[in-house]
Amino acid sequence: MNPLTRMLVAVGSAATIGFGVWHFFVPAIWRWYSYIDPRATELALAVRAINVFFSLSLVLFGAMNLLLLWGAEAHRYPVLVVLGATSLLWVVRVGLQVLAPQGTMRPAIRFGLLAAFLIIALSFVISFSVVAAGGRRGSSAAHRLDAPIEAIDVPRRPLDGSRISF
Repeated sequence: MNPLTRMLVAVGSAATIGFGVWHFFVPAIWRWYSYIDPRATELALAVRAINVFFSLSLVLFGAMNLLLLWGAEAHRYPVLVVLGATSLLWVVRVGLQVLAPQGTMRPAIRFGLLAAFLIIALSFVISFSVVAAGGRRGSSAAHRLDAPIEAIDVPRRPLDGSRISF
């Protein structure tokens, strides 16, 4: 795996995990529940559940990216799936920050969030692009991230076990 790609994934994953851990504490920091009518207990429970689920998802996405890319037996397809999902997650977040920005009461927060989201999104999109361009379909050896290009073109077996070569 390309060292630059590893660095980009490490930075993006650390930031994703950081946002996830931080988001566990956001409701208390910003006193979310003080804005909810005390009689709306189901709403308060739903907001809490969504925040916990979201926060944990960010932590898990960051951890999965690190484990897949730094693992000795990382294969292209699962790495591409997780990098692709994480890229999409952060690209959508950038889009939301552009279209309906958070932090409008303080421009530094608004543009700081946009910059952070953009850096994280780019780290994953660039990594995804590098991994996607790094190999083609073929044997399981070719699906390893560090496999040489020569290991890619291997005959496939049909369901009946006989060999077919292309």
